[in-house]
Amino acid sequence: MSEASEHIEYHRAGSVRARGPQIDGVQEGYWEWFRLDGTKMRSGNFTHGEQTGEWITYNSEGLPHRVTQKTPKNP
Repeated sequence: MSEASEHIEYHRAGSVRARGPQIDGVQEGYWEWFRLDGTKMRSGNFTHGEQTGEWITYNSEGLPHRVTQKTPKNP
């Protein structure tokens, strides 16, 4: 298995849209998504490209708004 590398995606305006580790192009570990203004929009973990565990959606001020538990389809 390859080592994880940091992956960063950008909005057209240049600010960071998402960031997190990937292994062989597949999301793995903790990821974050951001709005155009830089406030955090969503965060959570991936295991082999599937959402797992606690996922948090943030309000427009960047404060936690909703927490969802994700169970992998193929544990």
